[in-house]
Amino acid sequence: MYHFTNKRPRTETRENAYVMTMVSRFPRQIAGFDVAADKCAWRIQRMVDEADWAKKYCTDGYFGYLDVVFPGEHAYNIHNKNDTFTAESVNADLRHYIPLLRRRSKCFPRSIDTLYVVVSVFVEAYNKFGRAKASWQTRHPQKRCPLAFVDFL
Repeated sequence: MYHFTNKRPRTETRENAYVMTMVSRFPRQIAGFDVAADKCAWRIQRMVDEADWAKKYCTDGYFGYLDVVFPGEHAYNIHNKNDTFTAESVNADLRHYIPLLRRRSKCFPRSIDTLYVVVSVFVEAYNKFGRAKASWQTRHPQKRCPLAFVDFL
């Protein structure tokens, strides 16, 4: 997911800010993230190395994933997003709950460091919510979970 920092006049190009996430399906958590001005392979490799080991890694069609060494099986999906729907859902949650990442907003980050701190606070709350929800679902499989993400902010 990318966004812009440093609002500038329309005649100048803005600086890109990429928010890269690595998502676990169960429990639904953000296993790793990075916020940077580029999305090079060594940044992605660092995220993979710092995260817990997984049996399968699913990515979209970005060519930078080809230079990354995944410890488990790597599913590189060029034409569809059947295996990356959880990551896309987390990106939607990021845009929903963080005003800095909403499109066409007057609220924007002035620097990548500011955006990194805001995303790190979100990731901490999101992971607490994911653990609590998974715990509830294992104890009460037939009931709907009464917890909401905003309870953990």
